[in-house]
Amino acid sequence: MLSLGITLILSFVIAVLCGKWLIPVLHRLKFGQEIRDEGPKWHEKKSGTPTMGGFIFISGIIGSLLLVCVGLFFLGGETPNFTDLSIMLLMMLAYAAIGFVDDYIKVILKRNLGLTAGQKFFLQMLVAAVFLSWAVLGGHITTLIQIPFTSIQWEMGWMFIPFGVLVILASVNSVNLTDGLDGLAASVTLPVALFFLLISTVRGVTDFAVALFATALLGGLLGFLVYNKYPAKVFMGDTGSLCLGGAVCAMAILTEQPLTLLVVGFVYVMESLSVIMQVTSFKLTGKRIFKMSPIHHHFEMCGWKETKIVAVFTLVTVVLCALMFFLG
Repeated sequence: MLSLGITLILSFVIAVLCGKWLIPVLHRLKFGQEIRDEGPKWHEKKSGTPTMGGFIFISGIIGSLLLVCVGLFFLGGETPNFTDLSIMLLMMLAYAAIGFVDDYIKVILKRNLGLTAGQKFFLQMLVAAVFLSWAVLGGHITTLIQIPFTSIQWEMGWMFIPFGVLVILASVNSVNLTDGLDGLAASVTLPVALFFLLISTVRGVTDFAVALFATALLGGLLGFLVYNKYPAKVFMGDTGSLCLGGAVCAMAILTEQPLTLLVVGFVYVMESLSVIMQVTSFKLTGKRIFKMSPIHHHFEMCGWKETKIVAVFTLVTVVLCALMFFLG
């Protein structure tokens, strides 16, 4: 447990220090976020806020894990399964790289929509397929999945990889949609990371690699929120939001609980569903269900302040993570 505490502190400190250095650099390089015309008009004042801030918590995660693992190796403490840790890190970084390319096109090449939908889909699907194939064929996970709130385990066999790809694609893009308000995606992901930390330490799924990774993610996000809480000094960009999606999915897959994301990631799910429902309703009936989608914008249009939306969505996630932990 001492190593987890040290990881948390190191990740937080590294992220805070990185933010103090990175944000002025992003300002000098004029890496500012362009606010899309479809969004709420009052968001226009955020135009020019530096983006690509996901590097802040990425640095905290990588830096803390590197320092702690080196320390454990030389001091003779319990070391994580380095293959499992590598799988999670590489998946997280692969999605961060896709997000970085998207941000680069938006910010540097001034194409506000970034990568096309087809390009994003292909790259994300490729990463998911490689990750799952590595995990399954390498014997790091089984093809069993746990059905939430039951003792039932479903042996999926050959269906597991296509099913896993679908789960990862849906989850990663849902986290991406959640990143629409100051501090929202990071705040909602905090209890999700804590949930995976707890189940990988105290609830039957003993995996020190997942616990260490989840702890580093917690510390990095806390450090990032120093700068991303309302009013945000920096946005995580697709570099950060796709990275978060990859990190959450990696933990869910390695603990063999991908379906738990439907519960602990309910906010992510609703963000995506609100967009799907809005588009479907408008195409079929010409009417909109929500005042604006994703759903956090609907609550904004209803008069809720950003801070209230972030607090309520985070509280909902905390409650669902607790239910999943104690009853799932």
